[in-house]
Amino acid sequence: MKGVAAIHRKYQVALKRAKSRQQVLNAYWKHKKESESLLARHLKDEMGEVKRIKGKMEYR
Repeated sequence: MKGVAAIHRKYQVALKRAKSRQQVLNAYWKHKKESESLLARHLKDEMGEVKRIKGKMEYR
């Protein structure tokens, strides 16, 4: 699992190496996919924490 900094570093390197418009677009789409999957994992972990805390509380 990579962090945000690693994903952005990889993206910046890919942009610098790109020799065509298509390579720039491909770098962006790959970066977008990695960022979205990282965010989805993060939100899933947070929702698990919310459910765990909520489960310990009694109904009012």
